[in-house]
Amino acid sequence: MKVFTDNEKKEYRNIWVVAEVLSGEIQPVTHELIGAARTLADVRKSEVWVVVMGSGIEKTSELLFSYGADVAIIVDNPSLFGFIDETETKIMKRLIKKYKPEIVICGATTRGRSLIPRIAVMNYSGLTADCTGLSIDSDNGDLLQTRPAFGGNIMATIRSSNHRPQMATVRPRVMKSPEPDPSRTGRMIKEKMIPGDSTKTKNIIDIFHNTETAVNLADAQIIISGGRGMKGPEGFKLLKQFAKRVGGAAVGASRAAVDSGWIPYAHQVGQTGQTVQTKVYIACGISGQIQHLVGMQSCDLIIAIDKNSDTPMMQIADIAVVGDLFEIIPEVIKEIANL
Repeated sequence: MKVFTDNEKKEYRNIWVVAEVLSGEIQPVTHELIGAARTLADVRKSEVWVVVMGSGIEKTSELLFSYGADVAIIVDNPSLFGFIDETETKIMKRLIKKYKPEIVICGATTRGRSLIPRIAVMNYSGLTADCTGLSIDSDNGDLLQTRPAFGGNIMATIRSSNHRPQMATVRPRVMKSPEPDPSRTGRMIKEKMIPGDSTKTKNIIDIFHNTETAVNLADAQIIISGGRGMKGPEGFKLLKQFAKRVGGAAVGASRAAVDSGWIPYAHQVGQTGQTVQTKVYIACGISGQIQHLVGMQSCDLIIAIDKNSDTPMMQIADIAVVGDLFEIIPEVIKEIANL
């Protein structure tokens, strides 16, 4: 909604997080967003509210308080199992009108990217997508939303001074998840669905991939990624062997490899793919353009393998291995097998 005076702005209060629910389970990105919201709320001297929409999620929602939430709004209904964007949009519009949050943030996931733009339009609010940083302007309380622009070459800071709530999506793994504090408690508000929330749109049920195509980069502790230097689909077969031998590793890719059709988009890491924050990131034949680096530069240990020692990836790597990856990786696989 457009606001014209400071008094109108004061009607809006508290920082909201829209929980990411998959198959009845609250996803880790929600905990990351609660941590970010907690920081904003402490500056604004307000509360962190989490909106959880789903089926059978009341008990799970109690854990949100340990991560920093003060209030959880629970909309628990069997018809909310899965994801119906139009229904959840109507629920959010009603809740925003009733409670008037100052800020609403959500994960920049497939679900979030479908839901939040609809909510923004229905509430006449501004929205900044794919943020990598959030802060508060100490002079007027505006939300400062930072995100990459112009292909990642600059970082833009955006504000929606004349609209409330201020809305943003944040990429998973960009914010640090807080350590849970079991002693924290909060209050729970139970909201019911009303007839006007329902929609004739077909339910988009959670899709489960078979083991051949499944990939979960966000939760992987080790990612082995390939770029243009893998030379084709056969090169990625080698990386899959490498990942299997390491155990528990996922295979990632640069945009160049995905655009070439060597591996599906679900594996893409970078500005137009997934943001990851793993224990170990092994970049194989990836030059390291800025669009890729923004998606993985926060990993704890970066290992790069490339013939060219002067690439951006080799320069930022904690360990840079110069050589032919098609000779190095098979030798590493053999060594692991001998352990």
